[in-house]
This record gives sequence, structure tokens and C-alpha cells, in this order.
Amino acid sequence: MTIETFDPKAGNQQQPQVSMTESAMAHVRKLLANSNAQGVRIGVKKSGCSGFKYEIEFVTTPLAEDTCFQVTDDIALYVPTEYLAMVEGTEVDFTTEGLNSTIKFNNPNAKDLCGCGESFSV
Repeated sequence: MTIETFDPKAGNQQQPQVSMTESAMAHVRKLLANSNAQGVRIGVKKSGCSGFKYEIEFVTTPLAEDTCFQVTDDIALYVPTEYLAMVEGTEVDFTTEGLNSTIKFNNPNAKDLCGCGESFSV
């Protein structure tokens, strides 16, 4: 497993490959508080009308093929190495619109999104 950290106060550093907004961090903190998980894994699988779909799962034991992005002291994002190129530069967000709340992925690599927002292509 590879671990990458990001210090926004340090100058001239490369941006992390995967990041989270404040609202996403607050949401994940709530979810992690009610589990014994160490963090959250972001995966990708073939699905949907555009080709790929994000998968999110709690991580109790990191896998050898995971790259860990230590977002904050208490939040770790794990990405299987095989999907790093697909999610590079992605910002994970949590939004509420009316009565609906959802996790959104702002992925600069996504060339096409399906109409319902469930899948993407790169």
C-alpha cells in the first residue's frame, strides 16, 4: 500500500490525486464515527450507459493494491492502483439539493456523463 499526504500550507507541492471538500469530509466523519472502518475506498466498475460507475465502501483493512490519500488526520481515502489514472485530480463533494443528499465526484478526466449522473466515460 502506498500512502500520500498533502499539506496545503507547504508551498510548491503537487496537488493530491484525490481530494475532498469540507462538506464531504463532514459527511464521511459522521459515517466513520458509526463504524470500525479506517477510511473509505473509491473504486470504479464497468456499468451504466456511459461505461463506468464509482463504488464507495468502508475500509476496515486496506488492500496491498490500495493507494491511501490521507485527506486529514481522521480521514483516509483508498483508491485501488488500477483506477488511479481514472480518478486522478478528482474532488469528492457532498451536496444537498432539496430533500436529496448525494456524494458527487468532480472528475476532470470524465469525458462524458450519463443523463442521470450515475456513470461516466474517460
